[in-house]
Amino acid sequence: MPTYQAVLFDFFGTLTCSVQRGAAHRSTAELLGCAPRTLVDVLDRTFYERACGRFGNAEATLRWVCEQAGLHPSDDAVRSAVASRHRAIRADTRLRDEAVPTLAALRGLGLRTGVISDCTHELPAFLPQLPIAPLLDVHVFSVQVGRCKPDPALYQAACRRLDLAPADCLYVGDGGSQELTGAERAGMTAVRLAAPDLAGHMVFNADETWIGPVLRSLDEVVDLVGRVPGRADEPVAAVAPVPAGCVS
Repeated sequence: MPTYQAVLFDFFGTLTCSVQRGAAHRSTAELLGCAPRTLVDVLDRTFYERACGRFGNAEATLRWVCEQAGLHPSDDAVRSAVASRHRAIRADTRLRDEAVPTLAALRGLGLRTGVISDCTHELPAFLPQLPIAPLLDVHVFSVQVGRCKPDPALYQAACRRLDLAPADCLYVGDGGSQELTGAERAGMTAVRLAAPDLAGHMVFNADETWIGPVLRSLDEVVDLVGRVPGRADEPVAAVAPVPAGCVS
């Protein structure tokens, strides 16, 4: 029997491959009359403010971003740029090959599954269209909760929605936003995904001081939760630290 009753995942860099901003983001900058590098710089330094939903909906948030860059685009330009940004982030998002099989296997073991993500408005809009959507019992998005990892509010929200105690949950993440430390402080067991492709993943506030079990592939989660009770504390692997990440 599995040791845990639920497995909760980070999204970007965990259920997805490494994320980098692709060429499609240039169109967003052009629609706003902004140099692409300027827009990226503002997006990078304001990620957590935006991911907390501090400025309202997607249009209001992008207008605020423009103000930080000294821009005052028209309402039509902002609306077009919001749609462009949605397409760009969706284009950057590629699920890992193991994502659907891993979630399906966990569900087959009788475990519940969920996502806890630091994200802006785009992910809640397109996640329901992804093939993993039917395999997730709960979604917790920072932009909707108004907090970002490692704030315990996100982990607690997932537990409430699952009607489970934190100790019943395993958390899997690449380590951005100090998410592993946050999960452990909330009372969960945390493991880090250190897939080779994450060396190039976008990173904000990496969990560099966290020491704990490490997985090299997402599908190793199934073996971990399938261990007999009393062995869940065995180390998964001993590896050197690697870069971790978060996105958007």
